[in-house]
Amino acid sequence: MVSLIIPDKWQQDAVNYLREGCDVVLHAPTGAGKTYVFELLYDSLRGQAVYTVPTRALANDKLAEWRNRGWDVGISTGDIAENLNARVIVATLETQKTRILQGNGPKLLVVDEYQLMADPVRGVNYELVLALAPPETQLLLMSGSVGNPQDVVTWLQRIGRKAQLVQHPERPVRLDEVMLNDLPAQAPGSVRGYWPRLIARALFAGLGPILIFAPRRNYAEELARTLAAAVPLDDPLSISQEQATLASEPLSRLLRSRIAFHHSGLSYAVRAGIIEPLAKRGQLRVVVATMGLAAGINFSMRSVLITGTTYQAGNLQLQVRPDELLQMFGRAGRRGLDEAGYALVTPDTPRLHEAHPLRLRRAESIDWPSMLAVMEGARRHGRDPFRQAMELSRRLYSPRRLPLGVEVAYGDPGLPGPAGAGAGAGEPSQSGAGSNGAEGEPKPFRPCGLLVDGERGRFVRRNEPEMRNSRGEWERQPPPQRSTLADLWFEVAPGRWRPALTVASAVAKRGFGNLCKIRLDERRFQYGREVPVAVAAANGWAPVKWLRKILQSQYPVLAIQKSWPQGEFLRLVMPVAAKTLDGALVDWRLQGRTVIARFGYGHHEVDGFLDRHGRLLHEPATRRQYPEICVPCPFRPQCESLDLAVTPSLAWRQLGLIDPQGYPTRRGMMFSFFNHGEGLAISAALEQPEYAIEDIIFDLGNLRAGHRFSMDESRIGGRLGWICQQTYQRADFTGYLEMGVPPAYGNGASEVIRNVVELSVPRYKLLNEMIRYGDIERVLTEWRSLLRQIAQAPEVDWDRWCELRAAAARFVTATQSPALQPLPALLPAQMRRYQPRMALI
Repeated sequence: MVSLIIPDKWQQDAVNYLREGCDVVLHAPTGAGKTYVFELLYDSLRGQAVYTVPTRALANDKLAEWRNRGWDVGISTGDIAENLNARVIVATLETQKTRILQGNGPKLLVVDEYQLMADPVRGVNYELVLALAPPETQLLLMSGSVGNPQDVVTWLQRIGRKAQLVQHPERPVRLDEVMLNDLPAQAPGSVRGYWPRLIARALFAGLGPILIFAPRRNYAEELARTLAAAVPLDDPLSISQEQATLASEPLSRLLRSRIAFHHSGLSYAVRAGIIEPLAKRGQLRVVVATMGLAAGINFSMRSVLITGTTYQAGNLQLQVRPDELLQMFGRAGRRGLDEAGYALVTPDTPRLHEAHPLRLRRAESIDWPSMLAVMEGARRHGRDPFRQAMELSRRLYSPRRLPLGVEVAYGDPGLPGPAGAGAGAGEPSQSGAGSNGAEGEPKPFRPCGLLVDGERGRFVRRNEPEMRNSRGEWERQPPPQRSTLADLWFEVAPGRWRPALTVASAVAKRGFGNLCKIRLDERRFQYGREVPVAVAAANGWAPVKWLRKILQSQYPVLAIQKSWPQGEFLRLVMPVAAKTLDGALVDWRLQGRTVIARFGYGHHEVDGFLDRHGRLLHEPATRRQYPEICVPCPFRPQCESLDLAVTPSLAWRQLGLIDPQGYPTRRGMMFSFFNHGEGLAISAALEQPEYAIEDIIFDLGNLRAGHRFSMDESRIGGRLGWICQQTYQRADFTGYLEMGVPPAYGNGASEVIRNVVELSVPRYKLLNEMIRYGDIERVLTEWRSLLRQIAQAPEVDWDRWCELRAAAARFVTATQSPALQPLPALLPAQMRRYQPRMALI
């Protein structure tokens, strides 16, 4: 018998628009049949189609599903790249960015869950891929969580695309809200605990199976264990030995109770091979999943309960957004099985009315690596990189132009700025071969050579300090220099300088006693101090009163003796007097019976400014002056009015990614090959010649590891983290660097990878309270994906980069994706839907 599914009207409309060559923005609830629109096109595809999904797990599911139908399907998820010339490629969107940047798009690009354009991390990649998709690439954008799909259509039309909107707001299964506290069914008295009693009531009321979303892993596991122990079961689930071995004993016990938890700490084989197939077959009464994995949930259950309003993502505590609530509640109700789905709520949990589509707004930042790639392409084709970047910024999804920070120099009329600013307003410009600009693309001229507005604004405000030197000339003031008072010069009148020791005020605040002139010769003298230190008698020199008190309080052994012979006094006591006066003994004399000592201060350390004539000056007259090149510049008033906020182009200059004319540096080229701040870290590592390539290969595993592997150590530690912090001076640039390291960086993962790959340590020996099998799989998957990206990146004339690419190509096959391993088969009994025999109590 042939199963014939007749498309709904809205599905037929979408297919017809696509066959007419239009782009389609498709808005329909979860489970309504958006994917079926694409499936209807398979037989008529005239070129390659790329179907992008949010997660690798969903890509693996689609691959298996469509291969089972006999389709020609490949996969590209970074972790896996297989059969890339197939008729259909299932992919994560980021893997397609490079080909889109190269203008080599597929015939049809499907973006499932395109609301990720608003994601603060991944959104920039989604936006750039859609903005740069070649005209010959058709787009099919699908979501049920966007509140303003017409704005997306308008955007696509604004950038020259022929786009149509197809909407279908009705769910295939209606969704009702059920207040758990009001259910008539009562849990048995043996069931204790708040959640166990409420869930038991829901199960007895026939609302199972239930998908529960919990904020954290530990919470999900604890709730699943509590439910399994408390809620009665009429028919335990039989599991195979292979399933039991993979799941381990604690989870196996839960599975037999038809309850499971689902989070990223589980291995791929357990999630995709046991829990998800059993959930799809209706074998589980309850699945407790973490909210952070909600986007990767690819099964529905009759009811959904969301236990909180926040969830943990790395080190961050995030608030659940209304569109995320909509997506989670959208998993309630199974098409063809349930007449209705149920959103289970309590007075303290999210309600159904709080879930609604997201009004799509772009993320705050722009995709820096893609911008740099476009600018590098401009260089190769003899075009102005800043003009190309500005052209790209005009194509972004935003109601207003996004400033790059060069618009004033270029006289861009699309942004507000000083009247008459830029080359477009009658300024002199440079063009031709000498300016590296293509015909019709003159570069704006600035005498300083700086085209980044913020950089010019900061440069003109430097107002370099100048000082008046010992001959009355103005010169640039150097940094202060440490020397002694004997070398310092004081200005006693405008333009008149004298050695500091010949100026009474220079010595007046040093030591105590009477200021005195100490003659050096007939013409020269210096100021010092003279003080009485002893009284001479026949039996020796006795310290005067002030010195005797110093000896009694600080040198009690010397104070025992009342007088000393002259030589002993000079050797033992006079240094005490010199130290007290902070001076150096010059000479002494007898004045009657009193011994008068004179002390000099030429040895005192001081700071001064060395002028071009070799004199160290004390506090010379200063003034602030424009940089020399700015003094005659006609653009100086404009530059002084510029905003000093950090724009993308200024950040690129500060990070060393572009030169003053906008051409990417070697570091900028490295950066453009990767996403987020990963290229910054890779470039910083390669710039350290003593950093061995093989060590870099393993340390790359930290770049996407997050907080989990650092344990009690600093998350930003490790050699690679330290090099990044030194290179980028612990800078913060949202989405790219946090305290000088990429945001997803996490110390400790590199050691786990080295243990697995190089030392062949069994993975179970690396587990602890924080690190589970799924975490090790994930960090190996991300490491493998990054190595593949490096191995396939463009060539650059740099020995260290060539060595890294070669090493990445070797190590990328050191581990295998868990998605390539065979999954356990379901038992025949597990293929039949579980029918609970519970009754209302």
